[in-house]
Amino acid sequence: MSIASDRPDPAGTRYEPRNSPRGYRGRVIGSASVALALTAPGQTAAVSVFVDPLITSLEVSRWSVATAYAIGSLAGAFAMPWLGRMLDRHGPRRVMAVIGGCFGVVLLVAGTVTEIVGLTAAFVGIRIGGQGALSLAATTAVAVYVHRRRGLAIGVVTAVGTSVISLAPLGLEHLISELGWRTVWQLQGWVVLALTVPAALLVLPRRVRTGVDGRTDIGTDVGTGTGPPGDATHGGPDPGASAGAGGPAADRTLREAGRTSVFWVVIAGTGVCSLVTTGLMFHQVSVLGERGLSVAEAAANFVPQLVAGLLVSFLFGWLADHVGDRTLIVAVMVVLALTTIGAGWLRPGWTAVVYGLALGACTGGIRTLKGVVFDEGFGTAHLATLRGTVHAAIIGASALGPLLLALGREWSSSYRPTLLALCLLPAVVVVAVYLTRPDRPRRGRA
Repeated sequence: MSIASDRPDPAGTRYEPRNSPRGYRGRVIGSASVALALTAPGQTAAVSVFVDPLITSLEVSRWSVATAYAIGSLAGAFAMPWLGRMLDRHGPRRVMAVIGGCFGVVLLVAGTVTEIVGLTAAFVGIRIGGQGALSLAATTAVAVYVHRRRGLAIGVVTAVGTSVISLAPLGLEHLISELGWRTVWQLQGWVVLALTVPAALLVLPRRVRTGVDGRTDIGTDVGTGTGPPGDATHGGPDPGASAGAGGPAADRTLREAGRTSVFWVVIAGTGVCSLVTTGLMFHQVSVLGERGLSVAEAAANFVPQLVAGLLVSFLFGWLADHVGDRTLIVAVMVVLALTTIGAGWLRPGWTAVVYGLALGACTGGIRTLKGVVFDEGFGTAHLATLRGTVHAAIIGASALGPLLLALGREWSSSYRPTLLALCLLPAVVVVAVYLTRPDRPRRGRA
């Protein structure tokens, strides 16, 4: 029998039932996919095509633009934990709508800047809204609404987002040459406003479908504080964790999670991957140009990155349902270390294609990983707060990558010394993973 009610869960076991209404999961995945895809204006790949037009139009140096971008990224890092708490308190549906509206307005205003201070303020809004807040809301929405095969759902959402983010630079470059950077930034703002707000308010379900003993379909308001005890808004058991002999997994606060080794391994792994991949992508034309590739060949390298990103997004989404976070982090770190070394020694031809595939695998893997971390053993009451901290590490590290490579290039006649130094970072993370003991999920009362 399937009914809808707001009664408390007497068994303490809550999960997404097999008989959820048709289209429920599709609405969640569709809304989250739209939101993640429209983070593109705040991602490094899309911003990179604006750099040269900004330098020419505003008459500023490349270093000034890079510094403004770094300030924006750091501001985004500081904002993420607070945004995570807002998601836990109010739910992804409402917060996603607000974020989409604010992000769209920021892009509209960004098209009017006339000097470096205004550009810095625009980068602050763009990085907080796109790279950080909207991405966090999209992945958290899947974690809150989808409890069965959550990893696969995140993989689908990440694949769609990765496709749009990877292809955005090609379309934006053409539009900028035709319309100018100011008009293109504002066009992106209108698109974000027109799609993200309706996707959140009209497509994302108003209620989470959960079940009791496989027979009851309970509708629970998300983020309103009015749902039954034990749901995601009341700090109850984790719907995504199986209730073994010890009972369901208990919710952990940020302080409690900070006492576990896996929390810091995730922070270190995602941060290192963000630092290195952002630096390589921001300076892609220059890095590959040093290795003999033309500008057109360097731009075409986004194609293998897209292909690998899509495949790895699906693969990691599937693996997330079967293996732990630590294993996925090690896999990303190994590929990242090899990719970083390869960037300094590749040649035009097949080695450049392999490099593009490897870099795409890293970016696709980390986007999926940050969407599935802490699914098991940490509960859902503070899930967005925990992931907000991970996003803070990702965005903060992304501010450093372009600056480190730029400084290294100024100090040396080649990128190679800096790349060799950076490849040690993922190696350190791998060592840390094997030196720390896996954390056992804490159990609450059944």
